[in-house]
Amino acid sequence: MRVIYTWKSWTFGWLGRMLAQVTYFVMLGHVVGGSGQTTYLVVGNSLMTCAIESLSVVASSAWERQAGTLSLITASPARPVWVFVGRSLQWPISGTGTSLVALFALGPAFGVHWRAEQIVPVVVIVCVTAVTTYFLGLFLAAVILNAGGLRNVVSNVAYLVMMAICGVQVPVGYWPRWVGFVADGVPLTHLLAALRALADGSGPAHVAVLVAKGLLVGVCWLVAAHLAFTSLVSRGRRAGTIDFAS
Repeated sequence: MRVIYTWKSWTFGWLGRMLAQVTYFVMLGHVVGGSGQTTYLVVGNSLMTCAIESLSVVASSAWERQAGTLSLITASPARPVWVFVGRSLQWPISGTGTSLVALFALGPAFGVHWRAEQIVPVVVIVCVTAVTTYFLGLFLAAVILNAGGLRNVVSNVAYLVMMAICGVQVPVGYWPRWVGFVADGVPLTHLLAALRALADGSGPAHVAVLVAKGLLVGVCWLVAAHLAFTSLVSRGRRAGTIDFAS
């Protein structure tokens, strides 16, 4: 993380950019839909910031081939997926911090306040969202590792689709039913629903069920990432295409 950011570039660069993005969508929603949309948009876009940063693992995994470290990673005695999990853990950690600042510092500026007993559940939901989205990003990284030029396209398309269909800007039910089925396969959908339920004062049991659903979906993506990385490494060893440069 120190290689990627200084405290100034993270605070005034990345964090400032994400807070500006949240502010933009909240103000746009206020103009289009009125003040009744403010809480909805603050909660959705604040949680979305951790998902955006966690998906940076798609690009950073592709950097391994450019840096000539892919062969060394493949030679590790650990399973490939765990090596890649550990190589980019700064993304969900940084994303968690970004979302928490947006929820607890920016949110009150738009009238979104959290009670003391809600703080720990909010932190848990944000952490689980960042980690499970990271697992989804790892799967995408494995899919495009041999096509590094697509790294930014894939990560950007992924988070824009998530922003559109997972309940960030509009309810999931706004879309046709088949889109809802797709959204159910994304951890963010369930975890954002959990955060909204918490903000609305729902009981802990209901919130816990939604968090469990999001976590389960995230674990499924981790399993998919494991299979994808294993297949990638096996094909590369057979074909002799794992090298220091692409």
